[in-house]
This record gives sequence, structure tokens and C-alpha cells, in this order.
Amino acid sequence: MNRITQLFNIQYPIVQGGMIWNSGYKLASAVSNAGGLGLIGAGSMYPDVLREHIQKCKKATDKPFGVNVPMLYPNIEEIMQILIEEGVKIVFTSAGNPKTWTSHLKAHGITVVHVVSSTKFALKAQEAGVDAVVAEGFEAGGHNGRDETTTLTLIPMVKEQITIPLIAAGGIATGRGMLAAMTLGADGVQMGSRFAASTESSSHDNFKKTIVEVNEGDTMLTLKELAPVRLVKNKFFNEVQELYAKCPTTDDLKNLLGRARAKRGMFEGDLEDGELEIGQIAGLIHDILPVENIIQNVISEFEIAKQEIQNFNF
Repeated sequence: MNRITQLFNIQYPIVQGGMIWNSGYKLASAVSNAGGLGLIGAGSMYPDVLREHIQKCKKATDKPFGVNVPMLYPNIEEIMQILIEEGVKIVFTSAGNPKTWTSHLKAHGITVVHVVSSTKFALKAQEAGVDAVVAEGFEAGGHNGRDETTTLTLIPMVKEQITIPLIAAGGIATGRGMLAAMTLGADGVQMGSRFAASTESSSHDNFKKTIVEVNEGDTMLTLKELAPVRLVKNKFFNEVQELYAKCPTTDDLKNLLGRARAKRGMFEGDLEDGELEIGQIAGLIHDILPVENIIQNVISEFEIAKQEIQNFNF
């Protein structure tokens, strides 16, 4: 029995990343209905909007789903209260100390998973009592670790140190990628970029088309002084690079970033001045598909690749 399918009571050990401006109830419920674990991305939702998405998700699926909560959230107490009131069973926390909320959530019968980018933080999460960790490599889109540790090296290093279930993330969008991650020691995978380019993703069609058009080398990790984020190279990205050439202060970077830059790019479809967060694996994503097709393609390729490996000879 797979530890991730058992932990979440799902069919496949595939988790959909709780991406801001992409992960509304339509995407989360579609992933859950297709046998994975869908996550609502609370990071881009006001508390009342989050409550609405949770309620709609409960109507759209009778399968398990969860909510991803970045703990830097200004309304974090209110958010956590909503999760408890609405009876959310699975919560993924990120961008903060897992000790802060894990015991409180678990006291209400909630399964807690924490997203980390290093072995050190994986161990801290395990000590805090989480049920599993997502170890996310440098290839991932959106907010990322400062150490630039790749998924290929991060997964076996984390696996060596922890005993709780391990979910691999960063650069995984295919069945072969899933098999590779699980061969390295992961119990399951979390995919973001592949689901961002789905029919059910709540992001703008312009952004979805950009994901499909992105080639190798078209994204880069930047803004480490604020919070490292992987962006598509567009006009806004070039402005960031020009500012770096002038040795900016943190305030200079904050002023350029401004407010709602990610919303402008991913949700409103401004491809020039918006922040377009996507992973390196976008170079391998060539179509916008319904979630059900995506999951079936991944599982089918996983099984084929597994058979091929069994036939390897030396």
C-alpha cells in the first residue's frame, strides 16, 4: 500500500500544488474526482472567498481535497478558523514555521503537510508533528528555496533523514518524472505547472498559453532578497534585472514589485507587466488539457516507464 494514497485516502499518489491564482475549487475538485488530491490555493484569496471555494469544492466532489496555506498570510488566524469551521480535513502549510499551527490543526483532526526546500526544514517539520512533507526542488515555479537545491538531489537527502511520508515537487509533470521521483525515495509527487495548464485552472488563458509556449531557459529564479520566485522572462522580469544592475536596496525591489503583480500576470493575463510564475518543466508542457486527461496520461506513462526499467540490462 502506498503511504500517500493511504494517508489521504486517494487513488493515485498525485497532489496538485496549491498555486495562487490557479487553484480554485474547480481545479481542486477536478483533481480529486480524477483520483489525485486537489488543493485550493488560499494564498490569493481573502478569507470570505476562501470559505466560498471550500463550500463549492465540497459540493463538486465527494473525494478528499485540501487547502494550501502560506503562513505569511496577514489574516492567518481567520484563515485557520475557517478551515476548522468548514471541516477541511487536509491542510498543506508553507512559508513559515510548522510549529506555529500544526498541533492546533491536528487537535481538530486535520492531516497536516508542510512544504520545505531543504533537509533542515524537513526535520523541523517532522519534529513539529506534521503527517508528511513536500520537498520542493529549485526547478519549481512560484516561491522557492534560496539554496537552489534541485529535486534530483533534494529527495534522496530528505529521504535519508526523515521517517514520515515524503512528497516530491519541482520539475515533475510527466509519468516518467513521477517514476524518477519515487525511485529516488518519494512516496508521491506534487505537480503545479502541469495543472496550471489545465482547462479547470482559474488562471487567465493568456497565462496558460504562455506556459505551453515557454521553452528551456525561459524562466529564472529571482527576487531572493524578498522571497525567491521563479518567473517567466518578460518585460517585468527585465525591469527587475535592470534594477539589480544598480545594486538596489530591498525597498527598491519592493517598490518595483508593488502590489498584486502576480494577480495582474496570472489571473488578469497581463503578459508584459505581470508576474508570471511557472516551473522549469513548462518547457515539456505542450498542451492545455482537462485534468482527467492529465492524470490518466501521467499514470499511463508511469506504468510504461516502469515496464521499460524492468527490462534494463547491464
